[in-house]
Amino acid sequence: MRSVDIEKLKEIVGENNVLHQKADLYVYGSDSSVHEALPDAIVRPLTVEQVQGVMRYANSQKIPVIPRGSGSGMCGQVVPVQGGIILDMKGLNRILEINPKDGYCRVEPGVVDDDLNRALKPYGVFYPPTPASSVAATIGGEIANNASGGRSVKYGAARVAILAMKVVMPNGDLLSFGSTTRVAASGYPLERLMVGSEGTLAVIVEACLRFVPIPKMRCLGIAKFNKLSEAGDAISDIMGSGCQPSMLELPEVEAILLYEADGMSKEVIDLEMAKIQAICEKHNCFGIESSYEEKERARIWAGRAKLFPALSKYDERLASTSLADDMAVPFSKMAECADKIHEIAEKHGLVMTAYGHCGAGCMHTKILMDTDQHISWDHAKLAVEEIYDFVRSVGGTTSAEHGIGLSKAQAFKKEKAASLELMRAIKRAFDPNNIMNPGKLMDGPDNWVEATALRYQSE
Repeated sequence: MRSVDIEKLKEIVGENNVLHQKADLYVYGSDSSVHEALPDAIVRPLTVEQVQGVMRYANSQKIPVIPRGSGSGMCGQVVPVQGGIILDMKGLNRILEINPKDGYCRVEPGVVDDDLNRALKPYGVFYPPTPASSVAATIGGEIANNASGGRSVKYGAARVAILAMKVVMPNGDLLSFGSTTRVAASGYPLERLMVGSEGTLAVIVEACLRFVPIPKMRCLGIAKFNKLSEAGDAISDIMGSGCQPSMLELPEVEAILLYEADGMSKEVIDLEMAKIQAICEKHNCFGIESSYEEKERARIWAGRAKLFPALSKYDERLASTSLADDMAVPFSKMAECADKIHEIAEKHGLVMTAYGHCGAGCMHTKILMDTDQHISWDHAKLAVEEIYDFVRSVGGTTSAEHGIGLSKAQAFKKEKAASLELMRAIKRAFDPNNIMNPGKLMDGPDNWVEATALRYQSE
């Protein structure tokens, strides 16, 4: 790799849109993960043409380029492990079109999720894959990581919402993938290939997204169980019964289920809620409550909402880290997975949570540990490996929502061992000079603890 020509980049995007001071490099050297590494420059394009210019320059010099949104990723996806250029895409933040007649909108990648939904609300529709970080997460980042949230059980992840997109290839060419139509059978669906690619193939500069009607009402319920296994059995039966909850959550601390149904008709919602309640009662639940009222729903949801603040106060000596944080397992294995996580945590002297969007099979964890001690990282590494070994053994997958990046590369490569060379061949076809976010996914590290500097000091 040749050194980055700061003056050349300023010619392409303007002097005010190139950052290279040490403080700026430090800010852009990390995301919401435990990893950090410094880039050589940050470039903030405002137009597609500027993105093309940056890519042509970087490709000619074989300089790594890492597309970045808000940096809310939890696995090191945008950490520049080989230096190079951080391409901050937040400046491309226009909503280009809202087309209610044909059921789609066109947006630039820097549009923030919540801002898009505010713009869609007057039309009576919404973009549903919204993650918990929607106040900051950009559409480009959500597509790159196939993001989803608590209501993915009904509405799906980002890949379900993608109709078409425009991308800038590593050589600077502008290509269009997909179609604005709801169905298409015209060759390889390359727009889907970009979903979950974590910036390793091309730069997304426009996305065409489908939206759905905003439900007129929601009802939230809670059911308590004496045993986690009973809650697990209820989850399997709910999802296998034909019920269509809009949310189904397994919070930490107690064996409880939170369930929600939404829609346009109270009669239809009541029917869904009654079916779910009957299944919970079959598995010996107690303390059932439900409500359509916003204040009551907020009260029922309060325990789940307070989970993250509670973690920060658990023990002032321990930090909450996102490591094995979003695996997915079959519905029937959710309770067993939660039990296994606690078992592994106890074995390694760690504190771990286990909670999830059980309607989607997504299990979230956080590892609370003394990050000042190197031995804590050793224990965490072993625990993470054992958790993912279990996940694979029951037919699960490494990531449900947050992507792979650096932290999960080792587990991902074990899971996808038979197809890694095919993935590398696809990347070479898109990116023969390997400048697009190198060192991630199938080329990620086998030892995530030693892959980069960590955002914690240890002894």
